[in-house]
Amino acid sequence: MLCQNCGKREATTHIKRIVNGTATELHLCADCARSLGYQSAFSDFGFGFSDMLSSLFEPAGVSALSNNVLRCEKCGCSFHDIVKSGKLGCADCYETFYDKLLPSIERIHGRTRHVGKIANGSPIQEKHTKVEELKKQLQEAVDLQDYETAAKLRDEIQALSEEEK
Repeated sequence: MLCQNCGKREATTHIKRIVNGTATELHLCADCARSLGYQSAFSDFGFGFSDMLSSLFEPAGVSALSNNVLRCEKCGCSFHDIVKSGKLGCADCYETFYDKLLPSIERIHGRTRHVGKIANGSPIQEKHTKVEELKKQLQEAVDLQDYETAAKLRDEIQALSEEEK
C-alpha cells in the first residue's frame, strides 16, 4: 500500500484514530510520518532512569507514550509541536487549538480582533482619530451632565462606526 500523504513510497506506519466514535485510518511512509510528527511508540525508551521515575508520577494522558494527543486533522500537528516550533502547521490549527492559542494571542496582541494596518493620513486613519476625539467629547459631556450633547455625540460615533463596517 502506498503512502496516503505523498503517494510515492510504501506505507510502513499505520495510524488508527477514533474521535467521537468515528474511526479513521492513515497509512504513511516513514518520511511523511516523521514530518507530520508521528514518532515510533518505542522511540521514547532512550531516556534515563530519573526520567522514567518522573514519568510514573505524571497525570494520566501526559506520559510520553500517550496516544490521546489532539492533532490537527489537516496537517497532523499537535499543540506540543506548535509550542516547540513556535509555528502553526496550517490554517486549520487555529480552529483545532483555538482554546489553547487564545490566551497567548491576547497576551501578545492585546486583543483578538484584527484591525489591520492603517496608513497615516488615510481616510480610515482620519476616521479613527475623529471617533477617538468624539469619544473624549462624549465623556466630557457626560461628566458635565450635558445629556443632549452626549446623545448627539453618541449618534455621530455610531454613524461613523457603521460606515466602517
